[in-house]
Amino acid sequence: MSKTVLITGGAGFIGSHLARALIKKGQTVYILDDLSTGYVENIRDIKDHQRLHLVTGSITDEALLSKTIEKCDFIYHLAATVGVKRVVKHPLDTIICDTFGTELILKYASTKKIGVLLTSTSEVYGKTTVFPFKENSDITLGPPDINRWSYACSKLLDEFLAMAYHRERGLQVVILRLFNIVGPGQVGHYGMVVPRFFKAALANAPMHVYGDGSQVRCFTYIDDAIHILLKLASLKKANGEILNLGHTEQISIRELAMKIKILTASSSKIVFEPYYKYYGPHFQDIKKRVPDLTKLKKIAGCVPQIGVNEILKKLMDHYLKNPKELERI
Repeated sequence: MSKTVLITGGAGFIGSHLARALIKKGQTVYILDDLSTGYVENIRDIKDHQRLHLVTGSITDEALLSKTIEKCDFIYHLAATVGVKRVVKHPLDTIICDTFGTELILKYASTKKIGVLLTSTSEVYGKTTVFPFKENSDITLGPPDINRWSYACSKLLDEFLAMAYHRERGLQVVILRLFNIVGPGQVGHYGMVVPRFFKAALANAPMHVYGDGSQVRCFTYIDDAIHILLKLASLKKANGEILNLGHTEQISIRELAMKIKILTASSSKIVFEPYYKYYGPHFQDIKKRVPDLTKLKKIAGCVPQIGVNEILKKLMDHYLKNPKELERI
């Protein structure tokens, strides 16, 4: 197991949970984060730990990146654009960070001959309509004049870059396509639906559902995701593989809103809003995302276990104990 690791985007939601888990395992952790969507508050309980080092800066800063990588023997590359709202509003930042930054990481990791775990996204499946999504499925994306697709295209290019470094230069890499990871510490600024619904429900405020709410998602609890990330980072048979990481339980956004309303005993009204009100004209949504976990189970020997009802109960308990967290949403 690596002893000194770099987490890009380590002050973000997933990265902070990962950093905490690695510190607990006795590893030294470097976090490189520009704090554009990550927060020092996310790592407040470990930021002064002797084995935690926060480096503030961008993965596109080549000098800073290379200097930081030199101190590490494994990289968890999580830094990326967060949320559909940010992607739609800042497509240029999305493309530059998610491609140029990733290429730099892969280049320096390859030069130093250290491994990389690259987190991708279920967004790369685009308009694919064959369910569940298999890692070797053909992919259909939307046109370049619709900003929504800049993120999916950028992350897909990251995957191609990683596989090219693996095949041509022997880079040790595993790619994980994440499906809607949720849990404590996630904020709703950029469209994340679960914390957004909880904030509204607990305040008895309107719960805004974008579209008609028929879109289907599969939600994965952060503890399941971190367990599998840690396991795959040290598995030799995961090297060079692209894997889905998500739960397979399906739920519509309309049903999700109703579950949260009932769980919180809220008097909130569920209000259906047109997409353009939040994302601008010509927005295209993905109607359904469901992962095939056959490959993950074969390689990792495990899949996410925590279903939607348990996830919502855990989050309800968390928000009741940590009400100030909802102020950040």
